[in-house]
Amino acid sequence: MFAHPVRSVRSDPYGSPVPRKPRLQEAGAYYHVVSRGNNRQPIFDEELRQLFVGLMREVAVAFDWRVLAFALMGNHYHFVVRLGTHGLSDGMCVLNNRFARASNNRFDRVNHCFGRRFWSSHLDTQYYVLNSIRYCLWNPPRANVCPEPGDSRWTSYRASVGLDPSQPALAVDDLLGMFHSDRSRARQALSDFVSEGRDRCQAPWDGPPAT
Repeated sequence: MFAHPVRSVRSDPYGSPVPRKPRLQEAGAYYHVVSRGNNRQPIFDEELRQLFVGLMREVAVAFDWRVLAFALMGNHYHFVVRLGTHGLSDGMCVLNNRFARASNNRFDRVNHCFGRRFWSSHLDTQYYVLNSIRYCLWNPPRANVCPEPGDSRWTSYRASVGLDPSQPALAVDDLLGMFHSDRSRARQALSDFVSEGRDRCQAPWDGPPAT
């Protein structure tokens, strides 16, 4: 599944910008992507979250992405994706530009919707992929939006473990296949794995070097 791991440049996406290696664009590469509102301003309301999920599905189809997890917060979003043949940057340009127009219109803004260019980390081992997925799904509880990952309507958790119908933007089969070939067992294994993040949910940019 993974090429021989090469340590990517990782840094806190909310800290100061640092030099980084060029983004890997090859098919099959996994990424954790984060984009935050300019000056940490709100970018979502309930209707805009629904719009974003629809746009993400359209972009995923057009750019051959496989989205494994997402979390839509008030002023930023996360998702974990496996790239197809069209890379990451072009799809992100379409996704953020289309969403920014809708968000700016809703909040009556004339300045930039998003701050810096989107942050991304190349996930070069399965360890990083799975921990980034778990990190995404714990975003609402960590922000005190809700007590548990399953209580949020705006992450991929509920659809992934079978509590809600599958999200069209989400590659559920790809995700569950990382846990077990049997769908029911895979869902239980995913639920157990996410639950383990209650005490220790490591951010992908804080992890040890890939080995």
